[in-house]
Amino acid sequence: MTALSRLKVFATHPHDCSYLEDQQATTLFVDPAAEMDSETYSQLSEMGFRRSGPHLYRPHCASCNACVAARIPVERFQPSRQQRRVWSRNRDLSVIGRHALDDDRYYTLYASYIEQRHRDGDMYPPSRAQFDAFLTAEWDITRYYCFELGDELLAVAVVDLMQGGLSAIYTFYEPALGRRSLGVYAVLWQIEEARRLGLPYVYLGYWIKQCPKMSYKVNYRPLELLINGRWVCVN
Repeated sequence: MTALSRLKVFATHPHDCSYLEDQQATTLFVDPAAEMDSETYSQLSEMGFRRSGPHLYRPHCASCNACVAARIPVERFQPSRQQRRVWSRNRDLSVIGRHALDDDRYYTLYASYIEQRHRDGDMYPPSRAQFDAFLTAEWDITRYYCFELGDELLAVAVVDLMQGGLSAIYTFYEPALGRRSLGVYAVLWQIEEARRLGLPYVYLGYWIKQCPKMSYKVNYRPLELLINGRWVCVN
């Protein structure tokens, strides 16, 4: 195991923020050459780090603290009425866990999702190289939960299994099925999966109040936010 005290961390030069207009961002990255395992990854998540492809990172901006790490305490989670409806609406789906996305249908769904939902984002236009680099990791901790209706693939949730919880890396789904609220259902399913595995948290990445695409995370209550180095519960 790599001790946290021996990990090297690097900071980027200031760059345009991906979430807030007219803001400059600085990012801390854990040395990509460092040996990584589930325990170390879990400890870094406790400190607010997040995975993107092979990189573990955390915002480290000089004049902004809008990005706040968020996690759901599984045993205390109480679904809202709307979330219970979403859960019920998708009971006809089956979920299959896979170790790799090695079929063209996964990329096809991903590309459709990016093209229809995120044309204004950094991930547009989608490419196969981007798909592979963003969603895969070499630490044997990533699972791809495929939500299917019969033989039809509707959604894929990319999830990292850590000692301290599940990390919801990314979910992509069929954009035409808005009534199913597949993004919401994928989070609810991960909460139940963490409960089944006896894991205490589902990590949701960063909550950004000023960014609509990231502010939805407060809909899962109670929610814990990492503020000034401490996890604070928001009921």
